[in-house]
Amino acid sequence: MNKYMEMAIREARGGIINKHGGPFGTVIVKDGVVVGRGHNCVIISNDPTCHGEVAAIRDACTNLGTYDLRGCELYTTAEPCHMCLCACMWAHISKIYYGCNIEDTGKIGFRDDKFDAIFGGRDKLEGYMTEIDREECQNLFAEYKAMEHIIY
Repeated sequence: MNKYMEMAIREARGGIINKHGGPFGTVIVKDGVVVGRGHNCVIISNDPTCHGEVAAIRDACTNLGTYDLRGCELYTTAEPCHMCLCACMWAHISKIYYGCNIEDTGKIGFRDDKFDAIFGGRDKLEGYMTEIDREECQNLFAEYKAMEHIIY
């Protein structure tokens, strides 16, 4: 398993154990160094925009003292929703690696597929996003599904 995806899974696991939100963890890497991390905190923060990718982007920008994350790669446990995908593009993230896909998020109660049907366009991003370590991320999703959690 990719070591950065392993870190993203650990980040997500901490969030679901503490009931912060869904099983979505993210790390941002620049030149082999983790510069940002975050997990879904929608429930704990009462903020529907506090997804793992957004939290990690905020953390990386703070840590690097910039709004421009050019040259950074993002590792996340699930294919980014459109809000997070656009945030990555606004931040100039160079590459996204994700575990579970939009179909997988639907199986655990999230509605990313509905937004994808409205906004589409992922076919225009060839090479920008790559699926890796799906099985390990699906195991995380199974842990989450087996837990008592809020559907939002």
